[in-house]
Formats: sequence, structure tokens, C-alpha cells
Amino acid sequence: MDNPIYLDYHATTPVDPRVADRIYHYMTIEFGNASSVDHEYGDRSEDAVKQAAKHVAALIGASPREIIWTSGATESINLAIQGSLPSNPEKPHRIILLPLEHKAVLDTCQALARRGWAELIYLQVDSKGRLDFDHLEQVCMEGVSLLCVMAANNEIGNIYPIQKIGQIAQRYGIPFLCDGSQAVGKTPIQFEEWGITYLALSAHKLYGPKGVGALVVRRGYYLEPLLFGGGHQKGMRSGTLNVPGIVGLGEACRLRSLEMEEDERSIAIKRDKLQALFLERIPGLVVNGDINYRLAGNLHISVPGIPNSAVIARVRHRLAISTGSACSSGVELPSHVLQALRLPEIVVDGALRIGLGKFTTEEEICDAVVILSETIAQIQQVLYAMS
Repeated sequence: MDNPIYLDYHATTPVDPRVADRIYHYMTIEFGNASSVDHEYGDRSEDAVKQAAKHVAALIGASPREIIWTSGATESINLAIQGSLPSNPEKPHRIILLPLEHKAVLDTCQALARRGWAELIYLQVDSKGRLDFDHLEQVCMEGVSLLCVMAANNEIGNIYPIQKIGQIAQRYGIPFLCDGSQAVGKTPIQFEEWGITYLALSAHKLYGPKGVGALVVRRGYYLEPLLFGGGHQKGMRSGTLNVPGIVGLGEACRLRSLEMEEDERSIAIKRDKLQALFLERIPGLVVNGDINYRLAGNLHISVPGIPNSAVIARVRHRLAISTGSACSSGVELPSHVLQALRLPEIVVDGALRIGLGKFTTEEEICDAVVILSETIAQIQQVLYAMS
């Protein structure tokens, strides 16, 4: 059986073959422990890690010394939030966050709130997911321990004006955590220049391997560790470094630095073609999110009256799309992102997330239109016959 057409690039990306070659080399040939200081295997692995830090830093406008290696964005986010806010404070920390954040941010902050350690202030957004800057300015003026705003949303694809948000955070002396996992490698990020304090990223969102990521920590800031043992990485994250994964992340970032602009332009053209064909062939289709400021590969649609579960059940062997975040797959709850937009229930129930990437072909676009439009037409006929 042929593999389904893959259009779920927000969940994960295939590893670029050039990245995989580098990973394999550091798994089989240069397999040394980067902390082994007594022989050349360790020396060469340490050099590879340093080189990877340079590649990551170059892509995001940071210093290599600001890179802390982690297992991915979820760990990075937990380290930034829990490590920057002292436990059991005299009075709760005030955390401002976008209600559309990934569950890694929301769940971590809510866990602190349940312990009585944090008060959560949710920023206001409109039905397109656009941020209310007047409200942001107002709550920042009242004193805040941490501000959390993602660079790009993993469902509706909105790109947020991080530079402007960073300026507000700096104006009021507020540490700023930015989840960049969906944005890094797809849209420009300037860590130093934009006033970001902590930036989380994952390799598998930019054609690198799963299980490795980074937290970029602005100079002058220190985080209490979540993991103890050995005092690696300035004492902020102990553990033997995943050298093959780190090399893969570094190589993926190097390639994105070279190819991002051209790739994303091509992806956006394909996305726009897919959107136009869907609008032409599927009556009543709605495009969610801010269509003027979104990731090039994002197309988040709803077909009101057509349950997304019914669509997925019929296309899953031919078309890989999703109803929302991969971290929530299988959870029988509406998307918290769409609920925060206060969209009608019929729109939320019919929502589908489609994600294109650099390996998506024109042929796949055309085939996906046929598969999805015919499937929705079939479901409509069934529902009409039952009514």
C-alpha cells in the first residue's frame, strides 16, 4: 500500500537526508562522549557540539554561549518556567500568557497555579487569534514575573509580532519566554535584537530529529535545574549530551539559514493553491486564523456541519492531516485554541489542520484536494439522508 500523502508538517517534519547523514556519522564513527576530556573521541564530539551551537545561534540571532541543549521544546519550556520562578514564593508569581499557547506552556503554568505558586493572567485575542496590545500593555504595567507568548501557533498558524512584544517586555523589565518551536526555521527570529529572554525550539519541527531541542537563555540569566547530576551546561541541565541529535539540530539550522527564505516562498505558493482549490470545491468552507500573518505551510480550515472525526476516519489511510495539536491527539476535547477564539461550536467541530512543508509536491496538492473534497461530499450525502 502506498503511504498516505503527508500534510501534517506542524506535528513533525521528515528528517532532511543531509541531516540524517550527519546524525548517522556521529552515531557510528564519531560516537564519543562530549564530556570525555581524556581522549580525542571526546574532543571531536565536543567540537561538533560547539559547531552545532554556532549554527543554531546564527539562525536565531543569538550567541552560541546562550544555547542550552534539551530533549525538545517541552523540556525547554518547563526549564524556563520552573527554573526562573522560585518555588513556594511568599506571594504568587504573576504570569501573563497567551491562551493559545502550546500545552507545554499552559499545563506547566497551570500546575504552578494549582500549587498556589502562580497567578495566571490570560491575554485577550480576537476571533482570528490576533493579540490585543492594549490589554498586553495594561497588564504589564501592573508588574509581572514572566511573559509567555509563542512566535507562531501550532494550530491556526498565526505569526505573532515578537519584536514588538519584546519591546514591551523590556520596557517593564519583564522576562519574556517565547516558544519558537513552530517558527524557528520558517520565519525570521532575532533573539538578541528582539528582547527575548528565553527561546524554546525543537529539531523535529525544522527537518531535524525528534528528541532534541534547545533553550536559548539570555546572558545574565540563570535557571534552577530540573535535572541534577554532573552539573553539565553551566549547572542548568545535567546529563550526557545527545551528540548525534545535537549535530542533527545544528545541521538542520545551518540548512534553514541557507534555504528558509526560498523554501517558505515556494511552500506559501502551494498552500495558496490548495486553499483556493478547497474554497472552489467545498461549499461553506471557512479558513481560520489570521490569513495575513501565518506560517507559509499552514492551512487551518473548518467545514461547518461536517464532524472532523468523520473526515479523519475516512481519509486517514490516504491523507495525513489532523484535527489539532499532536500532543492532544486521541483526547476527546475541543481544541483549546479554537475555544479561545470563541468560534461557534459547529466551526470548532469541523476544524482540520493541514500543514505543508518543503517536501510537499504539486501532485500531492492536487490529489489532496480530490480526496478531501470527495470525502466531505460523501459525508454530506450521508448526513442529508439521515436528516
